Amino acid sequence: MTGEFDGKVAVVTGSSGIGLAAAMKLARDGAQVFLGGIDAEHNAAAVEQARGLRLRVDRVDVAEEEQVAAWMGDVGAQAGGIDILVNAAAIQTYGTIETTDVAHWDRVMNINLRSCFLTSHHAYGLMKPRGGGSIIHVASVQGHSNQNNVLAYATTKGAVHALTRAMAVDCARDNIRVNSVSPGSVRTPLLEFAAQQIAGAGNPIEETIASFGEAHPMGRVGTIDETSELIAFLASDRAGFCTGGDYLIDGGLTAHIGV
Repeated sequence: MTGEFDGKVAVVTGSSGIGLAAAMKLARDGAQVFLGGIDAEHNAAAVEQARGLRLRVDRVDVAEEEQVAAWMGDVGAQAGGIDILVNAAAIQTYGTIETTDVAHWDRVMNINLRSCFLTSHHAYGLMKPRGGGSIIHVASVQGHSNQNNVLAYATTKGAVHALTRAMAVDCARDNIRVNSVSPGSVRTPLLEFAAQQIAGAGNPIEETIASFGEAHPMGRVGTIDETSELIAFLASDRAGFCTGGDYLIDGGLTAHIGV
C-alpha cells in the first residue's frame, strides 16, 4: 500500500482476471475504485476480495450505452470526477472467416471494442475538469500477431490498438493520456476457458496451460498481478510522458520466431 493514488478516482471494467487485479492494486494504493462487471458470480467474488478497501462493485453491461451512461453519471455524483479508466472487460471466442457468424462477430465487437469507446466517451466529461487523467485499454498480443481460429477476438484487439492511438492524439490537449497493454498468456478465467476448449470437457487443464507457457521464451504464463503492476504504472504520474503506446507484457512471446 503505497498511497500513490490517494485522492484519485478510478473506474475499471471486468470484475475478474486482469480487471479485478487492476482494481485491487489501485485501491490498495489509495484510489477510490468503481469496478463494473456483468457476471454475478465474478462480482460477488470481487466484493469478498475487496473488503476493507474503497472499492465498489457494480453490475453493468459495458456494451450497452444506457447502462454505461448511467454508471458514469452515478460515479460522478458519488466521487466528483474520474482520474483513471481501465478497460479490461473482454471475452475470448473462436472462429474463422468461414465459421464466424454475424451474431458471434457482433457480440465480440460489442464487448471487446464498443465497451472501450462507450466508457471512454462517457468518462471523458468527468475526467477533463480534473486537469487530466489516464486511460488504459487492455488489448492483447493477438492485436499484433495471431493464432489460428481467433478472427473476431484478434480483430477487436487490433482495433483497440488503433483506438488507443487515435484517442491519445485527440486527448493530449486535455492532458489525458491513453495507452494500451498487450498481455501474452496470463492466468485468468479467459485463459482457463481457452485451455479447457483445447483439453476437452472434464479434462484437467494444467498441462495445457503449461504448454501455453512453454511457447513464451520465459517458459511460463504471466500473472494478473504482474499485469496490474504495469497498468498501475501507466495510470500513475511516473508515466507522465507516456501516451499513445502499446506496452507488451508477454514474456518475450512476440519477440520470438517459432521456427
